[in-house]
Amino acid sequence: MAKIFDGKKTAKLGTEKNPAFVRVQTEKRMKEVASLFEKNGWKFTVGIEPEEPEDITDLEILLNPPKTIVAEKKIGRNEPCPCGSGKKYKNAAENKMRLVILKKIE
Repeated sequence: MAKIFDGKKTAKLGTEKNPAFVRVQTEKRMKEVASLFEKNGWKFTVGIEPEEPEDITDLEILLNPPKTIVAEKKIGRNEPCPCGSGKKYKNAAENKMRLVILKKIE
């Protein structure tokens, strides 16, 4: 079944409204994980379940947030060509050769 957007924003992970949930197998591991959360000031819930596999994905997401990708600026047709010819990009020989090759392929 597809999710339907209800118009509400989800809270940031590790906050009071959206605490991180972690499942560990031992009391010792729970103390290690809890110290990481407290050190960074994140809200969390830890469950100790010896029969279940450890699940610390929320902690990994908080420790390694996704990086913003910045797209490179496109070269305008009237800007100098980066090939070093000193001509405008639209008039540079390398670019004209690419156009000729592409037209022959089509």
